[in-house]
Amino acid sequence: MAGISSLGIGSGVLSSDLVDQLVSAERKPTESRLDFRAQRTEALLSAYGTLRSAVTELRLPMRQLSAPDNLTAFSATSSNEEVAVTVDDSKASRGTYTVQVDSLAQSQSLASGVFSDKDSTTIGTGVLTLRAGTETKSITIDGSNNTLQGLANEINDAGIGVTAGVIDTGSGFRLVMSAEETGTANAISVTVSDDDGNSADSVGLSQFAFDTSTKNLTETIAAKDAVVQVNGIQITRSTNSIENVIDGLSFDLTAEGVTSTIKVEQDFGAVADRVQGFVDKFNNLQSTISGLAGFNAETGQGGILSGDSTVRGIQNQLRSLLTGVVPGLENASVRSLADVGITTNFETGGLELDRAKLEEQLKNNPDDVTALFAEQGRATDSQVEFVRSGLNTKPGTYAIDVTQAATRGTVSGTSPLADNVTIDASNDQLTLQVDGETSVSLTLTAGTYSTAQDLADEIQAQISANAALSAAGRSVQVSLDGSGALSFTSSKYGSESNVAITSVEDGAALGLSVATGVAGQDVAGTIGGQTAKGDGQVLFLDSGVGDADGLQVRVTGDQTGSRGNITFIEGIAEKAVDLVTSIVGADGSINSRTEGLTNDLERIQEDRVRLDERIAAYRERLVSQFTAADSLISQLNSTQDFVSQQLAALAPQNNRDN
Repeated sequence: MAGISSLGIGSGVLSSDLVDQLVSAERKPTESRLDFRAQRTEALLSAYGTLRSAVTELRLPMRQLSAPDNLTAFSATSSNEEVAVTVDDSKASRGTYTVQVDSLAQSQSLASGVFSDKDSTTIGTGVLTLRAGTETKSITIDGSNNTLQGLANEINDAGIGVTAGVIDTGSGFRLVMSAEETGTANAISVTVSDDDGNSADSVGLSQFAFDTSTKNLTETIAAKDAVVQVNGIQITRSTNSIENVIDGLSFDLTAEGVTSTIKVEQDFGAVADRVQGFVDKFNNLQSTISGLAGFNAETGQGGILSGDSTVRGIQNQLRSLLTGVVPGLENASVRSLADVGITTNFETGGLELDRAKLEEQLKNNPDDVTALFAEQGRATDSQVEFVRSGLNTKPGTYAIDVTQAATRGTVSGTSPLADNVTIDASNDQLTLQVDGETSVSLTLTAGTYSTAQDLADEIQAQISANAALSAAGRSVQVSLDGSGALSFTSSKYGSESNVAITSVEDGAALGLSVATGVAGQDVAGTIGGQTAKGDGQVLFLDSGVGDADGLQVRVTGDQTGSRGNITFIEGIAEKAVDLVTSIVGADGSINSRTEGLTNDLERIQEDRVRLDERIAAYRERLVSQFTAADSLISQLNSTQDFVSQQLAALAPQNNRDN
């Protein structure tokens, strides 16, 4: 650097400023070219990012339309606001119902007698057992908590759905207990084991007893179930939220003694709104493409992606998808988007929706509209049901052939069940293993059953009420077989289906013995001529097996042989979801383009590094050359000065000689 700072001293011309000017002149053309390339590449990356976002936003409305349930909307109204109704589109159907509320569900409340103090008056000691619903908890009351407040605290800490508090009546204190849940099934039971030896009197801890035999607490509010009549049929529930009465409907009750008319109708407007959502997103995409790749007549310039092959490819793919006839609907009432009122505006390239035409088609041809948007399987056999397709299932018609029908696991008794069987403590216990997973312990109601069918009905009732079986989502049907013996059949189909008798008390009375049962069989057969696998009643093809790979159908009934055909139709929305995914995915055209541009930016940066290295070398070369020239000029200047001095010295001598 010292050489650069002193550069030009010898010549007065070859200075460091001149070096800087020459270096700048050398750098500028290349640097300007690299800046332009970088700016354009970054602008292209931004443009593709905007395009990717617009394409991606098209996926959500199309995914919604690809689900058949979203193309069948229903609305429900109630004539009385005290009976609120909500609807589940996937399960509801049209209908009119009369709902009469006879009584509301309520939770039970109990109150103790009056105590002079809540913190100091003792209440007795012992063990108090609380029951509410299916929960039970025993509480020990001793010298540390034998007050009203102490008992209330213990009840609240028990966590079994019972809350307690102490009320100051003005003339003393009373303990109140309330069930957290409504309904008679959640009523409170309090059993006492009093340390004073008498658990039934009203002295000591037993004054809080409230069970089937002793009621020393006062029931201030009785537990009640909601009682509702739906079209004259009485329904009982433990809460005021009524479900599983009418498919797809639930009711919230707020008053009793009221009647409401419930109307369920198809909500074509809701479906039209979903279709409009797709149209809007598609038009947003077209507007984005127009801004990025269109031509501005006012400025005379095209967008940054004008003429871009990636944009053209996306437009062509979408146009081909949205304007064509859906394979499988060639002879249907609805074949293309135009048939449901979705047309293309050729000036803007956007879509326009005729809602009236769409709603008319939804009303008159709902199945065809569903197939137009979503995937659908149409079977010629009423006992063959389309379940789902695979990622690579191709639209087409495939033959279904069944070589083995699905069956359910079952176990039967060893001898016929007699009439007039008496059930008591000696023969009321029975344990089953259902589907190899759920153990079901039954206690039959004591009594004499006049017919074998009556006893079979009692066993069925106990199985249907079993909490473990219900929690596992399983069920068992009880019947009498051809010989009159008890038969237990799982509701599940397939090789995992079975019922085993693991224990029976005095099996002779019931004609039963411990038995493993006979497991069910999975359905077997072919789809489109390809050997399929079975899972219960579902027949399916693995991926990579012909055009129908991944196709799944449910085959009911016990018929074998040809079961007709199933035609798989892949709707526009389903295809659009796949298309958008392929466009914006890791292997898609946009990602491929942006990866190339990112690589370009990296190469530009590498070119900048090389430019810096070249310019640094160029500067060093200039400095070296200028330094040498400056030194030479300095030497010449010194010589000039010497010669000038010598000539000047000779001048006076020459004058004297003359």
